[in-house]
Amino acid sequence: MIMQKKLTCIECPRGCRLLVDIQDCRFVSVTGNTCPKGETYAIAEVENPARIVTTTIAAAGLSIKMIPVRSSLPVPKPAIPKVLEYLRTITVTKPVNLGDILCENILGLGVNVVATRQVGYSPEQVTKSPGV
Repeated sequence: MIMQKKLTCIECPRGCRLLVDIQDCRFVSVTGNTCPKGETYAIAEVENPARIVTTTIAAAGLSIKMIPVRSSLPVPKPAIPKVLEYLRTITVTKPVNLGDILCENILGLGVNVVATRQVGYSPEQVTKSPGV
């Protein structure tokens, strides 16, 4: 039995409204797309949906308590809760730069977790350091 699912394509600024035919959890066809990206998006969304994960990682001794991070590539939706659970176990104690990899190949998914903000030591930590 063919089911239909409505999607809004996010691959380009047009935001085409797609109507996707699905049979046995597999892509059959799509209508409503005005470019080939719409079909590619529909196939991925039906057969293997994935999202960029954005969250925070705990920090200790740094200027902020939580470091904003994101995944370098989309993570399959079923794996997102496990990724978030794992990231809750991490505490960063050294300064980071924008784009630094804080977790490489998380859970073997081939995805890195990178910092989205530069974070240095807290002022208290700097005053405890030996002077230069």
